[in-house]
Amino acid sequence: MALWFLWSLLLWEAFLLTAASSAQVHGQVGGSVLLVAERPSGFQVREAIWRSLWPSEELLATFFRGTPETLYRSRFLGRAQLHSNLSLELQPLESGDSGNFSVLLVDTGGRSRTQVLQLKVYDVVPRPVVQVFIAVPGETQPPKTCQVFLSCWAPNISDITYSWRREGTIDFGMEPSDLFTDGQVLRASLGPGDKSTTYSCIVSNPVSWDLATVTPWESCNHEAAPGNSSYKDVLLVVVPISLLLTLAGLLSAWHSCYSGKKQKDVCNDRVTPETENPLVDL
Repeated sequence: MALWFLWSLLLWEAFLLTAASSAQVHGQVGGSVLLVAERPSGFQVREAIWRSLWPSEELLATFFRGTPETLYRSRFLGRAQLHSNLSLELQPLESGDSGNFSVLLVDTGGRSRTQVLQLKVYDVVPRPVVQVFIAVPGETQPPKTCQVFLSCWAPNISDITYSWRREGTIDFGMEPSDLFTDGQVLRASLGPGDKSTTYSCIVSNPVSWDLATVTPWESCNHEAAPGNSSYKDVLLVVVPISLLLTLAGLLSAWHSCYSGKKQKDVCNDRVTPETENPLVDL
């Protein structure tokens, strides 16, 4: 009898899902989440049924004749707890626990109420990594300034948001024209007054966040410090030396061609004395 009543409730719930209210709930991998069963004022619950709707349809917990039950074969077996207020707690959460859940409540008068909840489980945000890249100075760049590109990324994670904060500012945002790749890359122009200015990259999702801080001017100084040549400095030395060596080779070849008869014959193997001045025989 009890089993037949349970299945009749499930069938009735299927008709009510189209008009059911829904809510979004966020959880963190390794943590717990409470799926709250909301009851209108004066709604005296007689039966309750918790189910997973997606990605798989499973029976999770029931409340029937005052007795809670959670020992149903599902992926949440051993991780589900039905509280006295009929809210369902799931722990510890796994990355594959995201999905849709429903609770069907029936009061003492036979009225029913169905609620749908969308659970999204997120990974814990790791500390991001920030790299500083020095831009090649342009003709319009003011003297004693340094333009940098700050690249930020969080390893092995998705569904995150990137934002930047400069020391001494309240607003977390930056000019849109200075942001690239969905906020992962920031362009900044620095001057001598920014020697101790720090930039922080904040990575976040709905359940966690972390940040990393850098002082870009240190990289500018390192780029220009004695003994730390940049690729531009290397080009300034290598290119002139290469040109000098090429010119020296050309001069040496010219000198060898005109420094003796033997070398002259070799150099002018296509020009014989007879053809060199055809008027001699005349």
